[in-house]
This record gives sequence, structure tokens and C-alpha cells, in this order.
Amino acid sequence: MIPSEELHKDYPWARLHSLRYPVRLDALGEVLEEIRAARHRTDHSDPRPCDSDLVGDSADTRFVRKLIKQVAPSMATVLITGESGTGKEVVARRIHEQSGRSGPFVAVNCGAIPENLLESELFGHERGAFTGAVSARAGRFEQAKGGTFFLDEIGDMPTVMQVKLLRVLEERVIERVGGTTSIPVDVRVIAATHRDLPKQIEAGDFREDLFYRLSVFPIEIAPLRDRKDDIAPLVHEFVRRLHAEKSVSLRLTDGAMRSLEAYSWSGNVRELANLIERLAVIRPNGLVNSRDLPWPITERVESAAGGPEVVSIDLRPTADSGAVHLPSGGLDLKQYLAQIEQDMIARALSDSDGVVQRAAELLGIGRTTLVEKIKRYEISAPGSKAN
Repeated sequence: MIPSEELHKDYPWARLHSLRYPVRLDALGEVLEEIRAARHRTDHSDPRPCDSDLVGDSADTRFVRKLIKQVAPSMATVLITGESGTGKEVVARRIHEQSGRSGPFVAVNCGAIPENLLESELFGHERGAFTGAVSARAGRFEQAKGGTFFLDEIGDMPTVMQVKLLRVLEERVIERVGGTTSIPVDVRVIAATHRDLPKQIEAGDFREDLFYRLSVFPIEIAPLRDRKDDIAPLVHEFVRRLHAEKSVSLRLTDGAMRSLEAYSWSGNVRELANLIERLAVIRPNGLVNSRDLPWPITERVESAAGGPEVVSIDLRPTADSGAVHLPSGGLDLKQYLAQIEQDMIARALSDSDGVVQRAAELLGIGRTTLVEKIKRYEISAPGSKAN
């Protein structure tokens, strides 16, 4: 048996060496609970300033920056609303960073934790409070002492927990599960949701008094489709991060950027970030043209413009000269024909409701050939069918 009392002060898992054999289940459970609590503190208490820049030049983004500057120094509770992927946690982190509070930024997604575990996760528990609680553990509120506690997706919080959260916001004290002692908590609370809370209040799914207590200072983030001026700065920032983290360089042509700015971005900033990461894989250290963008983006841009954005060139011989007419600056024939082929395949899939066999018949080619071309061009028609 290896003595580990001193080592245990900094490394709880070192106590595994001190267990006597045969191992008692309660002793093992106590050590594992301490290890879990130690990892919780490590994983959820450290801020990530490198990812928390609020990027964009639009009027909406400038206004949000102004609101952040106004509310950050206060202790006012903030409610951030907006569609999924708009950057609500980024705003919360900016508020924390500008608040001057010395404690950590601790985030919890209320929709990601099972209802029967949420209370213990938020408030902690005492030893013996329930089966498996072999030692006392501090909850996230206590872990955020002196800092900011971010409750993401507050609209998914069960009604029973809403009552307990309201008490915390009003009295600034908590009680651990299985405990009777009120513990003061010094935290700044920020909540966020993509849901329409007033509608949830009407449906009886969200408490009206909690809503007013949370929305002391509301901040609404507009969807990316309404912030076109933010797209180029966001693209440049994502490319910069890729270069810094993975030494990958990307350049987008003006045509590609125009396509991105014309797209609706139902997934908002998160969807844009994922796209740039995908382009870094298929075009590492290269140039990204419009044809390199995935089909949903180019298809919707074409629909908005009334058809494919293709240069009109008449390649038929004329009666006068018997020659073909080309643009004065010439063209890349391989690229031009490939673009036409992609457009025709996408159009055929659309006209055939995604049935590959029917689309192949419309194009006059075999089904296997069409499948190969779909894979090569990475065309993914919504609701496509294999037969």
C-alpha cells in the first residue's frame, strides 16, 4: 500500500492506491465521487477568452456590443434571446470578461441534463442524500463563486426547478440536495434561450415571475440572415483561427463570398463556422470558388436569382463566320462544363423529387453513373431516394 495523504491534496485519484483489498464498494464509490467532483471543477470553471470575440460590423452587432458595455459592470441579471447558433454564449462570456469579476465563468445547458439530476448539478448534494451520494459535492452555483453562472436553454428547465431557481435569484442562497443549511452564493446570473418564453408562459410551461426576474436586462441577437454585414468578418475570423490552430490557409473568391452572403443560414453562425471547417478539409491551403460550396447554398442562391448564375456563351456556329463566339477574356472550358453538369444534375433531382433513377432517365445516363457524379460533386438533394 502506497501512502498518498500528501499527494491526495492535489490529485484525488491518487487515493486509489490507498484502498485496502478486498475493496469495499462504499470506499471505492467515495473515491470515484471525489475524482468526479475534481474533474467537474477543471472542466467547467475555466473561461475561454480566445473563442469569445463578438465578430461583426453590422448595426445589430454594434448595438449588442453597446449593450454588453452598459450591463457588464452591474450585477443585473441578463436574459439573452435568439435562434440557435447565433452566439448567445459568446455574448455571455463577453459580459463576464468585461464585468471585472474575478471568479470563473461556469456554463450549464439546462436541456442537456436529465430532470432528476438537474437539482444536484446546480445546487450540489450532501453525503447520503440519495443512492450513490457517498460524499458531499458542491454544485455549479458554488463553483461559480465570485464569477458568472450561465444558464443556457433556460426555456427547457422543468417547472419544479424554476421555482427553486427563482428563490436563488431573490435571496441569493441555495440548499444542497439532502441538506438543511442555506449557503450564500455570490454569482452573476446570465440566462439564454432560443424559445419564445412569453408563449411558453401562456402555455403554462414557464413561470411568469421567473421570466421577469431573469429579463432585468434583455439582449436579443438577430439571426445571421439579417446581419449580412457580419458574414465577411466572420469568415475571415474563422479562417484566421484555422490557420492559427491547424496551419490551414483558405481564400474565398468574390463569387464565393457573394454566395455566402445570399444564403439564408438557418443554422446561423454555427452553420457558417462548420462550413468553413469543411472547406478547409476539401480545399486545404487552396482557393474556394462558388462551385466548391455545398449544393444547398448554391441552389438557394440560384432560386433567389431566378436560375443558375452561369455566364451565357453561345457556342453554336453562326451563319456569318461558321465559328463559335467566346468571351473576350476566354474561359476555363473544363470548369464551365462541370458547372453546367452540376446544375443539370441538381435540377433533375429537384424535378424528380429526389428519385435518383428518375433523375438518371431525365438526363439520359445510367443510375450508377449519376450516383458517381452526385458523390463527386457532393450534391445532396433534400429527401433524395435511392430507387
